[in-house]
Amino acid sequence: MNIIQIINKFSTQKSCIEYLEKKRWNNQPVCPYCGSTNNYKAKDRHRHHCNSCRKSFSVTIGTIFHDTRLPLQKWFLAIALILNAKKGISSRQLARDLELPVKTAWSLSHRIRKAMKEDQGLLSGIIYHNC
Repeated sequence: MNIIQIINKFSTQKSCIEYLEKKRWNNQPVCPYCGSTNNYKAKDRHRHHCNSCRKSFSVTIGTIFHDTRLPLQKWFLAIALILNAKKGISSRQLARDLELPVKTAWSLSHRIRKAMKEDQGLLSGIIYHNC
């Protein structure tokens, strides 16, 4: 996908989360703590609550997106920029393009590149592909 397609398809945080939930769980959330599918989605939030172990979780747990405050739109744009750059992209250029501090862009690019090196890819577990 190019940047225009990313911007059009993932214009909101909600659309990003819905996409990740469909790809990761095929819209059937699985608790990462106990493996149960007996859970419910909290109102007006993007978190799920497991009825079995009573823990709260989101689709980003266990991914490169976990434990960041950066919106998923910027993550998706960063991935597109890194993948589409013929000769690579510096963290300074990424910071300028995404309007981020250089340290944040550096950390972001390292997480993405590390995930690209690993065999697991960006997401782990069962990934459903329906394009």
